[in-house]
Amino acid sequence: MSSLFTELALRTVTLPNRIAMAPMCQYSAGPDGLPTDWHFVHLGTRAVGGAGLVLTEATAVVPEGRISPQDTGLWSGRHVDAWRPVTRFVAAHGAVPAVQLAHAGFKASTYRPWDPRHGGVADAEGGWVPVGPTDTPFRPDYRTPTALDEAGIAAVIEAFAAAATRALDAGFAAVEVHAAHGYLLHEFLSPLTNHRTDGWGGDRAGRMRLTLEVTRAVRAAVGPDVPVLARISATDWVEGGWTVDDSVALAVELAAAGVDLVDCSSGGASPNAAVPVGRGYQVPLAAQVRNEAKVPTGAVGLIVEPEQAEAIIAGGEADLVLLGRELLRNPYWPQQAAAKLGADASWPSPYLRAA
Repeated sequence: MSSLFTELALRTVTLPNRIAMAPMCQYSAGPDGLPTDWHFVHLGTRAVGGAGLVLTEATAVVPEGRISPQDTGLWSGRHVDAWRPVTRFVAAHGAVPAVQLAHAGFKASTYRPWDPRHGGVADAEGGWVPVGPTDTPFRPDYRTPTALDEAGIAAVIEAFAAAATRALDAGFAAVEVHAAHGYLLHEFLSPLTNHRTDGWGGDRAGRMRLTLEVTRAVRAAVGPDVPVLARISATDWVEGGWTVDDSVALAVELAAAGVDLVDCSSGGASPNAAVPVGRGYQVPLAAQVRNEAKVPTGAVGLIVEPEQAEAIIAGGEADLVLLGRELLRNPYWPQQAAAKLGADASWPSPYLRAA
C-alpha cells in the first residue's frame, strides 16, 4: 500500500492523499487583486489532476501586502465572490481548496518576474509605499518601507483575521499563514531583518511574537474545525540568521497556537543567502522540525519523482509533500504517480479512458 496515497486528517478535513500543490505566485490578477479565469484554470486543473490539497498563491490580506500589483487578494467582499467559483470547482473534483494568506512586507510593490524592469514599482505605475519591521529596504532597488508602529501591527493582525473569515465565506476549507520567504512575518522572525528593540523584536520570543499573534487571530477567526497551516522558512541560509533550531522552537509555539501542519520552506530574508538548491534539498528541514517539535510537517523543494515522494512519507520525514514546479510541468503528476506506485486514484469520469 502506498503511503503517499493514504488519507491525511487535519481536524474535520481529510485530504485524499499526501500530495499538495504548493503556493505559487501567478502575477496574473487585475489591479484590484481579483482572481481571474487564469486562476480558475490553474488551480482547477491541479484538482482534476489528483492533488489532495490545492493551495492558492500568496493572497494578500491588504492591498499594500501584495508582492506585485498583479497579485491576488482577499481584503473585500468582491474577492470572496471572485474566489467562490474556483473553490467550488476544486472541491467538486475531490481536492481540498486552501488559501495562503500573506503580507509581503518590505518585498511589496515590485515588478513581476518576467517584467524587464526590476525592483520597486513607483506610485505612478501602480506601486505604493511598503511596510516592514524597520525602514530598511530589502535591496537598494526596492522601495524604502515605513516601519510599522503599534497601530500598524495591530492592523496587520486584524487584517489576517478578517481575511481568514472571508476565506471561509469564499469556500476555502483550510488556510495557511505565510511566514516565509522574507515577507512580513518572516521579516519579524529573522534577526537579519528585525532590528527592533521594542516588544516586537529583540530576542527570539520577541521576534516570534507577530507570527504567533497572527496565528492565534486566524485560529480564532476560523474556529476549531478548520485546518490552519503555517509556511515557514526553516533557515535563512545565512550566518547569524534564522536557523532550523529556531524553527523547531517556533513550530512548538505554532502548534500551541492552533497550527495543524508546518510547511517547511527556506530562505528569502536576505539576497545574500547561499542556498544549496538540489533534489529534495529542503526535506531534511521538514524532517528535523517534525521529529524534534513533534508536529506534522510538509516538505517542499525539488520533489520530482513518485518514488522520492513515497520515500519521504513512508520514512517519516514529513506528513505531506508539496509540489511546485513539477505540477506546473505536469498537472496530472498525482494520477501518474498513483499508477507508478500501484495505488488507486480517482479519475474524473470524462478522463477515464486515460486511466
